[in-house]
Amino acid sequence: LANGVTVIENAAREPEVVNLAEALRNMGCAIDGEGTTQISIEGRKDLRELRIEIIPDRIEAATLIMAAAITGGTLTLHGCRAEHLGAVLEKLAETHTRVEDHDGVLTIQGPDVIQPADVTTSPYPGFPTDLQAQIMALTCCADGDSVISETIFENRLLHTAELRRMGADIRVDGHTAVVRGVSRLQGATVMATDLRASACLVLAGLAAEGATRVLRVYHLDRG
Repeated sequence: LANGVTVIENAAREPEVVNLAEALRNMGCAIDGEGTTQISIEGRKDLRELRIEIIPDRIEAATLIMAAAITGGTLTLHGCRAEHLGAVLEKLAETHTRVEDHDGVLTIQGPDVIQPADVTTSPYPGFPTDLQAQIMALTCCADGDSVISETIFENRLLHTAELRRMGADIRVDGHTAVVRGVSRLQGATVMATDLRASACLVLAGLAAEGATRVLRVYHLDRG
């Protein structure tokens, strides 16, 4: 609604940004460049009404895929856009998780033996920082060593201490965690530090022997 042209530099390229730009354009706004690092917006005095279908949550979808992977289970996932999960599906393939896309319906088969995978978070279309904790839980159960590097956020490896309570073998050096897979995690009482760490601990609990109790679950509730 501003007068003139606004230019956003170093813009996020995530599908959610593209979805928002498409919606605003359909409401009468002039927007160009969504999906790139520079977005141009020409203001309008008013916008018209719109009905829009929100795109599926790629982070939620990938978390569910990893639930199947860490348990060696089978999952059918409806309403997912595999094209939004390219880097994630590539890494899951390294763990020997099988994912097939049938017109928006994904079928997932977890591996008999989880294989290690090295992961470095990066802006879209790279591997999302919001899935770093979840794939760390998966690699805790892998047959071999994995290296997880966090390049987006500070202090986003706090869940490693909680995974260790469950028997995980993790060594942290700065923004990098070296994860040595163990044959089986053990249930424990753990504490969530944020939303994605909560999801990570739930995934670990699915694969652990015995009961896992996650405290401060309000982080998970908000997500």
